Amino acid sequence: MTPAPSTTAARESDQTVAEKRAYEAVIERLSKASVDKHWEPYVDIPWDDPDFLVHQDDPRWELPSVDKLGGHPWYRAQPPEVRAKIGLWRVATAMKIGLQFENLLKRGLLNYAYRLPNGSPEFRYVYHETIEEGHHGMMFQEFVNRTKLPIRGMPGPLSLLAQVAPWIPLISTELFFIFVLGGEDPIDHVQRKTLKEGQIKHPLEETIMRIHIAEEARHISFARHYLRRRVPRMPRYRRFVLGLVSPVVLGLMARIMLSPPGPMIRAFRIPEQVVKDVYTNSPEAAAEIRDSVGKTRELCAELGMMNSLQRRVWKAMRIYDDPPTKRAAR
Repeated sequence: MTPAPSTTAARESDQTVAEKRAYEAVIERLSKASVDKHWEPYVDIPWDDPDFLVHQDDPRWELPSVDKLGGHPWYRAQPPEVRAKIGLWRVATAMKIGLQFENLLKRGLLNYAYRLPNGSPEFRYVYHETIEEGHHGMMFQEFVNRTKLPIRGMPGPLSLLAQVAPWIPLISTELFFIFVLGGEDPIDHVQRKTLKEGQIKHPLEETIMRIHIAEEARHISFARHYLRRRVPRMPRYRRFVLGLVSPVVLGLMARIMLSPPGPMIRAFRIPEQVVKDVYTNSPEAAAEIRDSVGKTRELCAELGMMNSLQRRVWKAMRIYDDPPTKRAAR
């Protein structure tokens, strides 16, 4: 029988080893899951099945009435083929932005993996994730191609600015994985909600969404466990700065992922007042953005990155609201 540690230092050392083993066990499970359950976009998606074909006037693309734009009187007054085309444009834009984000993500992951030492458990999983993100990019682009719509994705200036993202791991791997969650969590939140509410009518969109949700769950898990492992070990001043920068990254990323595409607004001449009603001045849209980063916000609080000053930044980015009890007290 192994004797109990006799000193505080020894007990802390044992705890550190135990935590490290638990962390590495999680990574091993994620790597095994990537081997046991994965998808190939040109094997597992029946692109040419007649029911999966993409037609711009297919009524299955129409936005449901529970959608903020889909329920607006302006949208409901449009001809069926216009409603279908707007819905398809929305879906295709989300996929184009998704593949652009994942392009940046893959380059950042490879920059991170390049510096990992031999024997690092993270190396294998990072490559599993990179491969899966490559598959996602292929299936997203294939979908966009089949719409035959002029989908751009991220606005030009923002796309240029985003090119710095792959180099973030050279500055701070912790900030990089906050960026990862900033892109993945909002989309995951919306996709899960959409499927749960039965809003998806076209089988091709549903198949792509289910594949993406299943594999992104592993990617999100890895980022969260990485941050739980690393952030408590950061010097206090670096953790403080990370706590200030994180809500800025998360707020910007959520809006990039969930905001309406400008080219779609211009192409269909959606009135400015409709855009304001549905997005700019909509309490529901603001709540959607706030809720989409809820899990990452809870993680930041858990990791000690939400003191009174940092909380002000969250509020300034409009992705945090005081709990109802605090609001009532004021």
